[in-house]
Amino acid sequence: MLGKTEYGIGDHPVVDTENGYHDKHGVFEDDSGAVPGESFAYGDSTYAKIQRFAGKYKIEQRGIERVPENERTDKNLHQIGTMWLAANMVVSSFAIGALAVPIFYLGFVDALLTIFFINILGIFPVCFFSTFGPRFGLRQMVLSRYFYGFYGVKLIAFFNVLACIGWSAVNVIVGAQILNAINGSVPGWAGIIIIAAATFLVTLFGYKVVHAYEYYSWIPCFIIFLIVLGEFAHSGQFYNIPMGVGESEAGAVLSFAASVFGFATGWTSYAADYTVYQPAHSSKTKVFLWTFAGLIFPLCFTEMLGLAVVTASVNNPALAEGYSTNIGVLLAEVLSPLGRFGQFCLVVLALSIIGNNCPNIYSVTFSLQVMGRWTAAIPRFIWTFVGTVVYCAIAIPGYSHFANVLEDFMLLIGYWLAIYEGIALTEHFLYKRGYTGYDISAYRDASRLPPGIAAIIAFLFGIMGAVMGMAQLWFIGPIGRLIGTGYGGDVGFPLAFAFSSVSYAGLRFVEKRYFKR
Repeated sequence: MLGKTEYGIGDHPVVDTENGYHDKHGVFEDDSGAVPGESFAYGDSTYAKIQRFAGKYKIEQRGIERVPENERTDKNLHQIGTMWLAANMVVSSFAIGALAVPIFYLGFVDALLTIFFINILGIFPVCFFSTFGPRFGLRQMVLSRYFYGFYGVKLIAFFNVLACIGWSAVNVIVGAQILNAINGSVPGWAGIIIIAAATFLVTLFGYKVVHAYEYYSWIPCFIIFLIVLGEFAHSGQFYNIPMGVGESEAGAVLSFAASVFGFATGWTSYAADYTVYQPAHSSKTKVFLWTFAGLIFPLCFTEMLGLAVVTASVNNPALAEGYSTNIGVLLAEVLSPLGRFGQFCLVVLALSIIGNNCPNIYSVTFSLQVMGRWTAAIPRFIWTFVGTVVYCAIAIPGYSHFANVLEDFMLLIGYWLAIYEGIALTEHFLYKRGYTGYDISAYRDASRLPPGIAAIIAFLFGIMGAVMGMAQLWFIGPIGRLIGTGYGGDVGFPLAFAFSSVSYAGLRFVEKRYFKR
């Protein structure tokens, strides 16, 4: 068997030996592509020396390499729930709920129902793909090779990098705005660096530290949101805005639903990253339910709270002005009767952005590593630093000059997630026929994975669906324009899903018949 050369999961040559594979860095892979943790420090290469240095400080060395079954020892299923609980018990989700009244002119009850049902719909793919981590020990972007092929997945990774970096920049700007609302002498760039540096320290050490931080970080945030709820209820300013009717109401509900869905389903492309160290025999049902519980509670709670608070802006000019400035000023106005303690509460909420950005910056590294041979050869923790620098470089000038433009752009490209889900779910249920349809040893071999042609063409069909159905500030599609009045109604997500899923089902049939894989 000696001397046979293939391409490893890092996209660089590996040499087949009797017991497995050694890549050019000396990293050992068994026949299923699983890489024992201790093998990262083998050899005298620069890569091995960097990995040994990282290991000395307990920094996670593993990137997109498959986790061996004997190293999937994280049996705390509730950590999956607290991971997503902390990532969503944040100001950013509060801000999503607050969009309902000043942006979409919805009533209280219709917006409340939209938040509840659309969040359930949006998190289902996240819960489903979380069950893949324990089963296969692979990161979400590597799993995506089974849907998009070895080379086609690079397109998906590119979009995921844009999402991770872009939303990290948007989120950190929100945190910096809150800090500035507390103390005007704290410039935006300083707030951005404080939050980004703290996020980097957590994500630098990897999976265990990310989970450990998120395990506790939601608690103070939840307490502060309860204080916001109590203070707002005590003020008596809540106003039950009547539900609208007619075409304009339909369009507004659909557009608000698109914002809620995009935020909830945005975690899909990271889902398996946070369960890869769970035992292979973990109950899929329990993994699904813990993920569901960890997502649905904070999303509904914070978004409904944001909705309730912003109803007061109808009759309170100070709150209306606060919202028009930024979400931090709105929260500061609610907590102002508490004086300095209210300011302390705002600091905690600003720092909640750390928990929000941890999944973005931890997972962006895996998307970067699947992009090519040289990117895979750079250790995960170095990419963590690079990602942090890049989103800070975007956020610092964006704070003063194009924060709204940046957020509008991120909302515009968010439709790719519906396309991703449409293709992945169709492949899983129609062609893989469940978990047993995956040849896990093939994940590093381009010749045994789907060619990706069908997926890329279907992706383009999905883009067409999104463009036809979207109703964004920059563009309203021809179908979106037919719904509601004025700004139309956003049906970009369902059309993107439908166009990609239906087209992929037919194209993949032809592809399999021709390529036999």
